[in-house]
Amino acid sequence: MSVSALDPAPAPDAATPVIAANALDLTFQTADGPVHALRNVSLDVPKGSFVSFIGPSGCGKTTLLRCIAGLETPTGGSLTVNGMTADEARRARAYGYVFQAAGLYPWRSIGGNIRLPLEIMGFSRAEQAERVARVLELVELSSFEKKFPWQLSGGMQQRASIARALAFDAEILLMDEPFGALDEIVRDRLNEELLRLWDRTQKTICFVTHSIPEAVYLSSHIVVMSPCPGRISDVIESPLPKERPLDIRDTPEFIEIAHRVRDGLRAGYEE
Repeated sequence: MSVSALDPAPAPDAATPVIAANALDLTFQTADGPVHALRNVSLDVPKGSFVSFIGPSGCGKTTLLRCIAGLETPTGGSLTVNGMTADEARRARAYGYVFQAAGLYPWRSIGGNIRLPLEIMGFSRAEQAERVARVLELVELSSFEKKFPWQLSGGMQQRASIARALAFDAEILLMDEPFGALDEIVRDRLNEELLRLWDRTQKTICFVTHSIPEAVYLSSHIVVMSPCPGRISDVIESPLPKERPLDIRDTPEFIEIAHRVRDGLRAGYEE
């Protein structure tokens, strides 16, 4: 049964994975021959988890995220999102997507950028205003609604991009290396803010990163991927508490997880 564009995404049972991939393959056909982007990827993403995907460039992290979003079509295996096909979930607005670049329209104010998906989805003006105000408060940009993107720093623009993805209150948030271009100080602050936002919203987050410390700091689960073709070499369930000050990165527990991630990345090259 297909789901119309404005139908709300059905809530999954608490015991059912929000995202379930089974033996997922994806091969791109190119002029130089087939490119095997993903091979035999199986993964269950629990409801309310924070799952980071880490691996070298070209290992299929973003491709897997795009499959979950219904933006790429696997050539083998199965994939469900909220109990639907990825394409049905996309049309049901089951997720918000945050790209590597903020992607804000320069001619629209920050509030106008956040309002855009709500306008497309047909929300009333009153509901648009209420939702924009709520998500701006979540990302601590309440006083910047009438500013334009060029008047904000790179970190603030990414917070606005996250607010836009949250505006229609999808249960899943897909984030493709959103902090990769930011300096370390700003990145640390946004990592802290993202953890607080995750705690407040209880959303399921899938997050692509190249940074081992970022993956370990943010995640309830870390998916380590191997290159060419993209495969999962390890899935680490973090024992760290949900409350994580930045200095937790100096603890033996944190360092031990980081070593396991690094070992998984190294092993992926040796397979």
